[in-house]
Amino acid sequence: MKTVKQLLSTKSAQIFSVTAETSVLDALSVMMEKNISALLILEGTQLSGIFTERDYARKIVLQGKTSADTPLSEVMTGNPITVAPDDSLDRCMEIMTDKHIRHLPVLADHQIIGMVSIGDVVKFIIEDQKQTISQLEGYINS
Repeated sequence: MKTVKQLLSTKSAQIFSVTAETSVLDALSVMMEKNISALLILEGTQLSGIFTERDYARKIVLQGKTSADTPLSEVMTGNPITVAPDDSLDRCMEIMTDKHIRHLPVLADHQIIGMVSIGDVVKFIIEDQKQTISQLEGYINS
């Protein structure tokens, strides 16, 4: 069974984060610059929340708030659901499906070590299945 740790080993180790005092506008600028759809909110090294495009749509646009004047602390999702490096990718898909979320921060010893998205999980599983099929074809043809 494939794990979060195995998936993280195939990704860049870079973690994109801001603080809860960051304005929504500044957070959106970082997201655009890095071509990502979620940012972790850290206080020091501790995870305090996550801000996603969905948070923006539902908590800023639909509530008539302004991006420049609203700090992330007002609109972020606090205490996000997290996974551990040893959790299976099946478990990640189950959480994402059941909770209708697309991003899972990864914690090891209460420290953030990465984040996995639904796209990361699907891509990793597809690549793993391709390898398995190739190995089986090689075995059958030999």
